Amino acid sequence: MPVQVMELKLITLDIPDSANLILGQSHFIKTIEDVYEAVVNTNASIRFGVAFNEASGPCLIRHDGNDDALREAAVAAAQAIGAGHIFVLYLRDGFPINLTGRLKDVPEVVRLFCATANPVQVVVAESEQGRGVLGVIDGASPKGIEDEAGAQARKDFLRKIGYKR
Repeated sequence: MPVQVMELKLITLDIPDSANLILGQSHFIKTIEDVYEAVVNTNASIRFGVAFNEASGPCLIRHDGNDDALREAAVAAAQAIGAGHIFVLYLRDGFPINLTGRLKDVPEVVRLFCATANPVQVVVAESEQGRGVLGVIDGASPKGIEDEAGAQARKDFLRKIGYKR
């Protein structure tokens, strides 16, 4: 059996201002329609764009959404990643936490890599066959351990954005 070569790459994703990113893996052309429905059925006021990389047949970047700028950003990110069977979802006017459960229920979705507004680097392996996502680097490393003041700041923040009363 011949030895094959694999190269690792880091792809930095540009997250549009005031947007969030959900990066996932799925397995079928119907991903675009079902992700679209999951988003609008969760919150019809969310602005979003989604792109999906086909891994067979014409191998196109399929895309949809209700915000042209976010759709274009999702297509650019999917193209930069270049791995088959991944989807990139950018959203505004909503939080990923409200969508992740719904997306996990989409039959085509097999994995979510991240849901964030942090800077993201995608760890990609490339071989002669193509590319695959190994994981992500989401934000920065920990800088310390939460103390009482940090815990209070966290609780205050959750109330400020409406997640706690």
